[in-house]
Amino acid sequence: MLTWIRRAALALFAALGAVSPALAQTATIAPVAGKPNLMLSAYDLSKLGYQVDEYFLTGNAQSYRLAGPPPADGNWAALADRTAPYVTRIVVIRPREAAKFNGTVLVEWLNVTSGQDTPATWMVGHREILRRGFAYVAVSAQSVGIEGGTSVMAQGTSLKKADPARYGVLSHPGDAFSYDIFSQAGRAARTGNVLGGLQPRRVTAIGESQSAAFLTTYVNAVDPLARVFDGFLVHSRFGSSASLDGTPMRGAAAGYPDHVRFRRDLRVPVLTLITETDLLGARLSGYHASRRPDDRRLRVWEVAGTAHADNYLFAGAFIDDGTRSAAELAKVFRPMTTSAAGASKQPFNTGQPHHYVVEGAIAALDGWLRSGRPPASTRPMQLASGGRPGVAPSLAEDANGLALGGVRTPWVDVPIARMSGKGDPDSFIGMLAGVTAPFDKAKLDQLYPGGKADYMARFTGALDRAIRAKHILADDRQEILDIAGINFDWKP
Repeated sequence: MLTWIRRAALALFAALGAVSPALAQTATIAPVAGKPNLMLSAYDLSKLGYQVDEYFLTGNAQSYRLAGPPPADGNWAALADRTAPYVTRIVVIRPREAAKFNGTVLVEWLNVTSGQDTPATWMVGHREILRRGFAYVAVSAQSVGIEGGTSVMAQGTSLKKADPARYGVLSHPGDAFSYDIFSQAGRAARTGNVLGGLQPRRVTAIGESQSAAFLTTYVNAVDPLARVFDGFLVHSRFGSSASLDGTPMRGAAAGYPDHVRFRRDLRVPVLTLITETDLLGARLSGYHASRRPDDRRLRVWEVAGTAHADNYLFAGAFIDDGTRSAAELAKVFRPMTTSAAGASKQPFNTGQPHHYVVEGAIAALDGWLRSGRPPASTRPMQLASGGRPGVAPSLAEDANGLALGGVRTPWVDVPIARMSGKGDPDSFIGMLAGVTAPFDKAKLDQLYPGGKADYMARFTGALDRAIRAKHILADDRQEILDIAGINFDWKP
């Protein structure tokens, strides 16, 4: 009887648009002096007008369970389950001057695939965050980042092991509680108590890769109950999602579908950015069978020529503070086979489309939340095979070996290399990081008989089309053109 009453009460709260008191727990917030342990940059954010602070959040977190089997359509019914105490940390990056704050807080679910907290979407899109006056909150939502344990790459070091004196008090009860820990961090951001007096008007959840799998489940199962965030940027998700017990990428063997769509009755805007790697899958189910049409609260950007990871993530993110010269950045966007994350037989995807379009996605979602008008829908990438469960997918390609359809950028419409999200299958990092195969001189002469001037004229036209479509930002135009001119002349 009590169980039935509890379920009925939860349904009533959801129907009335309210939040169950059991699901609206808040954390106690305490500032922590000193420099946080988080791989943000190799440059000084204070020189860019930003302040970095760390806080410990202490409270009781709620776990969830499903009321029934999880359907592939994403319409998951979640119920409150257990509670457990926790202590986690958040890192806050905010403008020092209130006048520079644009009113939006981006709350990132830190990625733990490497065995440590990694701010993956910050790394790819931080230039737009910094120049537009966003505030940013990084959340240690998952257990591995705090306590250590099993991770895919097992390269990183958990917080408690890296600095036991600072982080020894942290305590994570397990990833079944990560969803509510993330909600409580979002509530802390919304109050402004961690923003030095800044008053937020919009709070947006962001996360990449494994974090995107958790956010997919959050959107489908938890958001209808928690109602914390004004929008979601789900960055680079594959076909499946995490389970409510906290296991990432759960599949059919565990009773979860291999391909999960976003629910039809989304509460708030969701923009998801999909690379070629995500679409096809890389030892995981691909997004190709999780597609559904855009609607008033969903936009999907499938970006041609992109990989799940790339040179910019490996190298550019750490040095690019917005003041680097085009010559310095041009070196980042050249083929390389080694990185701190590992090596590959084939040169990694260089990352221009991914980096610059992620910046566009951050701006597009924020504009959507401000105006209520969604960005224009885009074409999906064109498949040569697949598109449904059980059928191996492949991309339709043009004469240059580049994907057809999707978000178009000058690097695929006016190419000097074949860029793909399908990389070295014998290397874990190479598999995720795609490939860049530069064209030889004969190929370049065939494509651009007028030489560099011909190339630059065509490249400029393609770039301006991408800017008009708002997939690339006008602020980046001159930098992109300068880099293109430098790298056209570069010889391997």
